[in-house]
Amino acid sequence: MFRVCLVTLFFATLAAPAIAAGIKVAVVAPVDGPFALLGQQILDGARFKAEERGSEIIAVPESCDTKDSDALAKAVLASGAEAAIGFLCTESLEAVLPTLVQTGIPGISLSVRSGILMEDALKQKWPFFRFAPSADMEVRAVTDIILSRWKNEPIALIEDGTIHGRELVEGVRAALADVGMTPVFSDTYRPAQQQQISLVRRLAKSGATHVFIGGDRSDIAIIARDAASENLPLTLMGGDVLNAADQPVPLADGVLAVAVPDYAASPQARAVTGEMRAADLMPEGYVLPAFSAVELLEQAKDQAGKNDSPLSAALLKGPYQTAIGPVRFDAGHELGDNPYRLLVWRNGRFVPAPAQPE
Repeated sequence: MFRVCLVTLFFATLAAPAIAAGIKVAVVAPVDGPFALLGQQILDGARFKAEERGSEIIAVPESCDTKDSDALAKAVLASGAEAAIGFLCTESLEAVLPTLVQTGIPGISLSVRSGILMEDALKQKWPFFRFAPSADMEVRAVTDIILSRWKNEPIALIEDGTIHGRELVEGVRAALADVGMTPVFSDTYRPAQQQQISLVRRLAKSGATHVFIGGDRSDIAIIARDAASENLPLTLMGGDVLNAADQPVPLADGVLAVAVPDYAASPQARAVTGEMRAADLMPEGYVLPAFSAVELLEQAKDQAGKNDSPLSAALLKGPYQTAIGPVRFDAGHELGDNPYRLLVWRNGRFVPAPAQPE
């Protein structure tokens, strides 16, 4: 009887699933200065996920100053991490990526959207992946929405003269030109003004009824307010920068934004956000993306173990299910699916815009 029990126990042990090992992750994020709050969100999200299956988080302070580049690269290398996430600043990535290629450690940025940096990374074969959407994705999303919803409307394209605003609008303009669509009005307005009555009147004179704006939330709020004061029924749409706080003019209901939705409000994140709130952690900002980045790395490590492949190669084997939805990377190490959606401001928050009537 004793021998039978031993045999039974032996085969039961063989049949039991192995407990997946955790992963050691360097989290490169600011711990002081103006970006300290964002850095804390990244650390909080990463640590919350790591606790679930014994992964280890190594905090590596990010100063976003080029003079600290060598120290940052050495700190990531000395951490003994299997992967690195965070990187709010381009300067940090430029410093660390050449070091990562020597070790094969993949780096995942939650913020940097520079197209040039990704081009360099691919050219130099740096194991760099982007959890944040690229600038091209925003252009493509805006263009697709204009073509699907505004194709038969007189549209205007205006921007605030900043690098981001100008490049966004010029990208959209070029994409529309490729399909023969030309705006009835284009302009560069002066940002950070207390009123935009003159701009609104020029829009009215042009006959434009639908306006895409490459500008910040404050300017768009003022343009919406002044259009209403002139009794001009403009449909206004901005980019992802509309995901910001009101200052000082509140955004009017009905303003559209092509932006990344609030992950915390998504159905797939409900269970995780509930656990976070129960632990007095607010799932805001970078908390859920950092949580999901560690979640992704843990699954990719499992996949790498099955295939006996490097972790960086396993990252290309997605999609992997995460708290922000399925995530996969394309051959260019960018997000395989465009996360931008059309949102509308209603009652103090952005919500998904109604579907286009057929």
